[in-house]
Amino acid sequence: MASTTLRFATAAEVLSGVVRSVGLEVPTFRSPPRAAGADRTLRGRGPEAVVSVRLRNRPWPAVAADMVEGVVAANGLTGCAAGRVRAALWEGLALAGLTDEGSAAAMSGAAVPAGVAGGSGDLRVA
Repeated sequence: MASTTLRFATAAEVLSGVVRSVGLEVPTFRSPPRAAGADRTLRGRGPEAVVSVRLRNRPWPAVAADMVEGVVAANGLTGCAAGRVRAALWEGLALAGLTDEGSAAAMSGAAVPAGVAGGSGDLRVA
């Protein structure tokens, strides 16, 4: 299994591709957060957003969830639009082998944007 740092970097690339494909702003991902004791922080919004996630002593699913939620928050998404983007982000991670099988199965009905392996491009953010 790859190191958490390598998985984090790969997940950042995958999530960035999904975010771009649906026309949203791609945040910068970094680790660790500057705030002591924080698992995830968000600075700024839109193109200047920085999502910082603590990797050390955390299970990978928690790290991945913080990255996904960071994208949603950085783009100010709520409601159905947030749900659609969240599902596409998880599907992108699953297709890249960055989730466990339970997470992938839970997201199996998600639309995957074009440009992401297996995507048809049928996801639109409204």
